[in-house]
Amino acid sequence: MAKILLVDDAAFMRKVVKDTLSKNGYTDLYEAVDGADAVEKYTEISPDLVIMDITMPNMDGLEALKAIRAKNGSANVVMCSAMGQEAMVIEAIQSGAKDFIVKPFKPERILKTVTSIVGNP
Repeated sequence: MAKILLVDDAAFMRKVVKDTLSKNGYTDLYEAVDGADAVEKYTEISPDLVIMDITMPNMDGLEALKAIRAKNGSANVVMCSAMGQEAMVIEAIQSGAKDFIVKPFKPERILKTVTSIVGNP
């Protein structure tokens, strides 16, 4: 069973992704509230996939992505962004993100991305 870490400062956004994944059989789900929390939890649980927002307080998603990739160069990180953040998305991909999902989320897009990286539950 794939371990998936969901990172977003908005509890509602974490819930949307968590509900989508759990309804489709992914049950080993963890949450972090910002980039610093994500790096700490990544170290603790070694998830198979991180789904992370770009814009967050304390440490943004790009900084957290770089910190996670420094710990594990093959870490699977998918970034999330709102429309209009193309420059951040490009930087995320250049920094090692596997993919990006545009908010607002479409459940089928989340599932397609997760399945392509970690397989079916």
